[in-house]
Amino acid sequence: MTEQIRQIAARIKEIREISGISVETLAQKLGLDTDLYNKYESGEADIPVGIVFEISELFNVELSVLLGGDNPKLHIYSVVRNGKGLKLERRQQYRYESLAFNFIHKKAEIFMVTIDPKPEDTMLEFNSHPGQEFNYVIKGAMMTIIDGHEIIMNEGDSIYYDSGYNHAMKALNNEQVKFLAIIL
Repeated sequence: MTEQIRQIAARIKEIREISGISVETLAQKLGLDTDLYNKYESGEADIPVGIVFEISELFNVELSVLLGGDNPKLHIYSVVRNGKGLKLERRQQYRYESLAFNFIHKKAEIFMVTIDPKPEDTMLEFNSHPGQEFNYVIKGAMMTIIDGHEIIMNEGDSIYYDSGYNHAMKALNNEQVKFLAIIL
């Protein structure tokens, strides 16, 4: 696992321990098997962003604190220059760039997501998390799968959905895709 994944896992473990919650209790609240949760918290397995989001909600901690380690400080406005967002290289399938990481008390998490093309037989990584999500395709074409429904999206297309359902995205036409993801 990458150093970033280990750091995220360590921050989650620290917050859980400070809060006096056992591994078993948190795993149950997240609807996870205790062994799988232990792998997440030890850094042995990558924690899906949806799980990190749920943990941030449960502990009332900014998602950017868990992902990047820094407390957001801005409260009037926040500018993130092109390519200067908080980079999250967490999974092989997706690369995230947080575009509102330094604004405190956000009502939404905003990411620029990049997906590189993969061979057709590559398994998709599905995730789910509480709330709703809006995606807007900026570059390329992708297939969005939500609860078994396959939707082809091209540049300029958008989708809004209940992110509690399993969902995944895949780059099409052997080209990289970039899309804006807003998680509410």
